[in-house]
Amino acid sequence: MFQATVATVWAGVLPRVMVDWNLSASGAGLVQSAWHVGYLISLFGVGFISDRIGPRRVLLASSVLTALAALAFGLGAEDPVSAATLYGFTGLCAGGCYSPGLQLLSANALPSERGKAMGAFIGAASMGYGLSLLTVAALADALPWRSILLIIAGMVALGAVLTIWALARMQPDFIRSNRAAPFSITSAVAETVRDKPAMAGNWAYAAHCWELMALWAWLPAYLAYAASTGGTSAEMGIAFAAVAHLVSVAGSMIGGAASDRFGRVRVMLLASCASLVCSFTFGWLFAAPLVLLTLFGAIYNMVAIADSSVYSTALADVVPPERLGAAYSVRSVMGFGAGAISPWVFGLALDWTAGQVNLPGNPWAWAWSTVGLGAVLGPVMILRFHRLVQDRH
Repeated sequence: MFQATVATVWAGVLPRVMVDWNLSASGAGLVQSAWHVGYLISLFGVGFISDRIGPRRVLLASSVLTALAALAFGLGAEDPVSAATLYGFTGLCAGGCYSPGLQLLSANALPSERGKAMGAFIGAASMGYGLSLLTVAALADALPWRSILLIIAGMVALGAVLTIWALARMQPDFIRSNRAAPFSITSAVAETVRDKPAMAGNWAYAAHCWELMALWAWLPAYLAYAASTGGTSAEMGIAFAAVAHLVSVAGSMIGGAASDRFGRVRVMLLASCASLVCSFTFGWLFAAPLVLLTLFGAIYNMVAIADSSVYSTALADVVPPERLGAAYSVRSVMGFGAGAISPWVFGLALDWTAGQVNLPGNPWAWAWSTVGLGAVLGPVMILRFHRLVQDRH
C-alpha cells in the first residue's frame, strides 16, 4: 500500500502543476507516460533476475531504490523534462516491487487461493493509490505540491521498511537448480513467445493496461475539472477520485476470489466488457452532478481493476514456475508499453478536440473514448486464451 502511493501522486498534483508550469494536457500525460515506460523496462528485467537469484532479494532492493527515487522526484522536478526524467526513474525502480511480489504470492499461496492472494496484493496497491490522492486533497490548501511529493516519498520509505518484515514470513525462493541447463534470457523469452495460451493472455493484459493506466492518470484531473466547473473546489474532485480508488479495492478482492470459484476466464471476460462500457460512457457524463460522476467513476475503477490480478493468476496457472518470471517480463512489456502510451494519447485527444476541431459534446468525451478503443482487443484475446487452454488439456 505505501509503496504504491507514488504511482498516482503525479495524477493528484497534476491540475496545480499544469497551472504553475503552463503545461498542456499532452505534456502532463507525457510525464505520466514516462512513469510507465520506466516501469515496463524494470518489469522486463526484474522478471529474469528473479528467476535467477530469487524474488526476495529483488523486491527488497527495489523497495529501497523506489523510496530514494521518490525523494529525488520530489526535490528535483522543476519542469516537464526533469519531471518526466525523475518520474520515469521512479517507475524504473518501482517495477521491481510488482512482479517479484506476484512470484512470492504464487509460491506461498495454495493454488485454490492464489486468486484471492493476488487480488489482495492488487487491492493493497489500490488503497495506496487512494491514500496518495487523499493526501493531496487534504493538504492542497496547506502545503505546496512539492511538499506533498516529499510526504509521499516518506510513505514509500515506510513501505520499504515494512518489506523487511513481510519477507521474513515468506518461504525460501524457488531458484533454478539444473546447472546442466544454464539460465538463458533468450530461450526463456522464446519459450514464452511460442506459448500460445500465455501470449493470448498477455495480449488481453495489454488491452487491460491501456484502459487502466489512462483511467488512473486522468480520473483526478477529470473530476477536478467537473468540480471546478460545477462551483466546487478542484481539491474536492481529487478527493472524490481518491474515494473511487478506495472503492476499487473491493473490485480487486472480489475479482480475485471470484476467479478461484468461478474460473479465470469468466471473471476476466465479464470485467473487461463492463469496463469497456464505462470507457465509452464516462466522458459523456461531464455535465452530471459531481456525486453521480464520482459514483460512476468508482464503478468504472472497480470493474477496470477487478480482473487485474486474474491475468497474473491465469498466467501462473499455465506457465511452469521456472519460467514464470520471464513470462511476467514479456507480459509487462506488452501491458505497460500499452499503458505508457494511453495517457499521452488521452492528452493528445483532449488538446486536439479542444483546440482544433469542433465536435459535438465535450473534449473529455472524445478523450475517454480513446481509452475504450484501445481496450476492445481485450475480450477477443480472453476468448482465444480460453480456447487455447482447453485445446492444451
